[in-house]
Amino acid sequence: MTSDTDTSTSIVPAAAAYNASDKQKGASKTSRIPIKIVPIAQFERLKKPDWIRVKAASASTRFYEIKEVLRTNKLVTVCEEASCPNIGECFGKGTATFMIMGDKCTRRCPFCDVGHGRPDPLDVTEPGNLSKTIAELRLSYVVITSVDRDDLRDGGAGHFVECIKQTRALSPSTRIEVLVPDFRGRLAKALAIFADGLPDVMNHNLETVPRLYKEARPGADYKHSLELLRDFKALYPNAVTKSGIMVGLGETDDEILQVMRDLREHNVEMLTIGQYLAPSGDHLPVRRYVHPDQFKVFEAQAYKMGFVHAAVGAMVRSSYHADVQAHGAGVSIIG
Repeated sequence: MTSDTDTSTSIVPAAAAYNASDKQKGASKTSRIPIKIVPIAQFERLKKPDWIRVKAASASTRFYEIKEVLRTNKLVTVCEEASCPNIGECFGKGTATFMIMGDKCTRRCPFCDVGHGRPDPLDVTEPGNLSKTIAELRLSYVVITSVDRDDLRDGGAGHFVECIKQTRALSPSTRIEVLVPDFRGRLAKALAIFADGLPDVMNHNLETVPRLYKEARPGADYKHSLELLRDFKALYPNAVTKSGIMVGLGETDDEILQVMRDLREHNVEMLTIGQYLAPSGDHLPVRRYVHPDQFKVFEAQAYKMGFVHAAVGAMVRSSYHADVQAHGAGVSIIG
């Protein structure tokens, strides 16, 4: 008698083996962080309010020109890698934030869309390619940022300085802002290296309030980030210091105000505050949309606290209109 039950073993495709050198994004990146992200059901997600508006790229702007030049020179921008909502507007105006040292970060911050993985060796031709691109585009102000490179003994400080030096050689009037990682475990060494090539603006983002660091910035330390900004200013008093915060991760208004006070106590002069927007359902969810009126409160308080410039608003990002921000802080810009 033949049984009606199928006793054959079903074959389940084997999961792809984990390769630390692969670039991981979305769920493959955030699945290994200490505090797991619980996806929010579609009907539970907060609806974007009317004041969240993204400007699309226009064919009549420099958007496609910028993209072509970047690809030709094998350069990466944080605008693309982090899925910045302002990319259409910024590329369209001929501005971009260059991301050096590869496109794989050694950290897994679950608010960020930059890929994670074991980084490739540094490209020794990158500073030259970067400087030539900046000269070709005739940029009067540039922002240079990077992935975290915990694998490097200097955290990548030397590569930053080489990019600064070669850019100044070809474009001496161009103002340079750097948005640096935290150089954790090698801070003194990294900051000393910048003596060989100083930026006009040193930016390091706190990102969020200290209570949320374990969830939002695993591997980072709030006090250490403040010390980086304070120590850089003490070493190089003529450079402007800057930091940025996101809202919408679950912080309170009072916590944001305390972070602002902490920044001023550590001699930080420029501030950005913007609305967090989740890159995907695999990233930290948006827990609140801050009303424009509250952004105005933050801005007013920033100037009362003594910040020389504060860019505050829903669509503000650390490098958004960075030239305008720097000019407002007293950095002279030619062109």
